[in-house]
Parts: sequence; structure tokens; C-alpha cells
Amino acid sequence: MSNEIMDSLLKRINELAAKNKAEGLSAEEIEERDRLRKEYLRIFKEGFKQRLENMYYTDENGNEVNVKDRKKNK
Repeated sequence: MSNEIMDSLLKRINELAAKNKAEGLSAEEIEERDRLRKEYLRIFKEGFKQRLENMYYTDENGNEVNVKDRKKNK
């Protein structure tokens, strides 16, 4: 997902948070907020997982080990 999508989701989530603090939200806005939060978290977790899958470290023997394979090697 692009940063533009994440930015637009976050912008709208923050708008709803400010409105909620100032005057409260309607039932429709509460549903929208919850849906946007779930979508934002889904995209964030997906991106985080992809980063971890591409991350390596060097073990005590000097071997490069993929982070996702770490538990398999223990």
C-alpha cells in the first residue's frame, strides 16, 4: 500500500478524533472511525510483516539468518 493511502486514512481518523473530542460523533461516524482504524492497522501490520521478512541478522557463527527463520533454527 502506498503512503498516500495510509496518510489519507490517518488524516480522516484524526479528523474524527478531533470532532469526537469537541462535540461527539454520530453513530455513522463511529462506524466509519472503527472501520478506518481496522483498515489502517491491517495495512500497517502487512507492511511491518513484509519488513521483517526482509530483515537479516548475523548469528554467533557469522551466518546471515532471516528473522522469520530465527525460531526454526533454535
